[in-house]
Amino acid sequence: MATSKTSSTAKKIIIMLLVTFGLLIVYRLGAFVTLPFINPDIIFKSTTDLNFGFLDVFSGGALSNFSILCLGISPYITASIVIQLLQMDIVPRFKELAEEGEEGRKKLNQYTRYIALGLAFVQSLTLVIGININYNGAYFLADLDFVSSYPALLYIYLAIVATAGTAFCLWLAELITAHGLGNGSSILIVAGILATFPQMFSDLIKQLITTEATRNIWVFVAVVVILILIIVFIVFMEGAERKIPIQYANRPAAASFQGKSDSHIPIKLNSASVIPVIFASTLLSLPTTIISLTGMSTSKGTAGYWLMQIFSTTSSNTVDGVTNVSINAIGLAVYIILIVIFSFFYSFLQLNPEQMADNLQKQNAYVPGVRPGEETTGYISRVLFKITVLGATYLSIVAILPIVMTVIFNLPSSAQIGGTSLIIVVGVAIETWKQLKQTKQEKQYRGFIE
Repeated sequence: MATSKTSSTAKKIIIMLLVTFGLLIVYRLGAFVTLPFINPDIIFKSTTDLNFGFLDVFSGGALSNFSILCLGISPYITASIVIQLLQMDIVPRFKELAEEGEEGRKKLNQYTRYIALGLAFVQSLTLVIGININYNGAYFLADLDFVSSYPALLYIYLAIVATAGTAFCLWLAELITAHGLGNGSSILIVAGILATFPQMFSDLIKQLITTEATRNIWVFVAVVVILILIIVFIVFMEGAERKIPIQYANRPAAASFQGKSDSHIPIKLNSASVIPVIFASTLLSLPTTIISLTGMSTSKGTAGYWLMQIFSTTSSNTVDGVTNVSINAIGLAVYIILIVIFSFFYSFLQLNPEQMADNLQKQNAYVPGVRPGEETTGYISRVLFKITVLGATYLSIVAILPIVMTVIFNLPSSAQIGGTSLIIVVGVAIETWKQLKQTKQEKQYRGFIE
């Protein structure tokens, strides 16, 4: 009987994995299907210099390929953060829905999708108008009358197609969440990031091993070892937590109840997860993307130059065929500040001390040595503040370490995404593994009851 149930659990997990991988293959294939009327020769030969930064990493290169899935689910991420902000007494209706349980969450998710599709249309419309005006139509097939005769219709049509691509990505994410393994949105983001890793290692090998002028095998080994150490560090920090002990007023501390008296509230060191890094990277990418689309001059003293100094963590110049990378102190400081701000904001949004204290009081529970009510709220707030300081510091270190490595070792620009990407990949991998363990445990409990 036990063997039969174990076999059933294994089959279910295998099916979930196959569904997930199958849908990811569909997603990755869509990244290479270009938008209508786009000239593929211009894109894949890289004859122009467009820099989309981390937005392109989110989509696994689909944005730079001008794929039908060019925006991926990035509009959904932005919309999710907007909805969470509106729940903080800004829109009472959203706050009510957040407190209505599962049905309320479904309605909020529906609103999030609507906002995501609206953002996708605006972003894609801005994208196609920008590349057509500022690159003199180089990205479009010039021999088609429709392109030159009806530019407004062309913009709207391409924006609708790109928005449909985002809707398709959201559908794939829902299928993965419902029938696959892990959170669908997170899995799609990880798939896009992992798709850029081969190019990153290819650039590293080309520069540090195969190219005679820049060959340095020891630097290549050092970079690989540091990346492995970063992964180990991330795994350790993502699993770290602070346990707040609690006791129940209606449970005597007798020997027979000793196990019950060990209850606690676990607070993760990085309770904000990867959201601060994602949002900070996205905000920094927007101005640099606009500069790239508008063809704005980045010469010293111009507006474009100062925007790059503020919103770009590094700058590069090429002399005699050799590219030198340097750190923009202002941009790096802005990046760290954004990570810290979003870490505190999202941690206190996810773990509301006042709500936690209220829930403890309703359950006749209390923190030993702390009075219920306001004192408990203050105690949890202080603990959460101290933990978030450590968590924000950890996120900042991991996010900027590859940037510093790029400058020290003069690595290719593709290696700059390592820290941010590794935080996301490792974080999602840990959450997916926890879900896998829960799936196995649920099956075991169900079998025991039956």
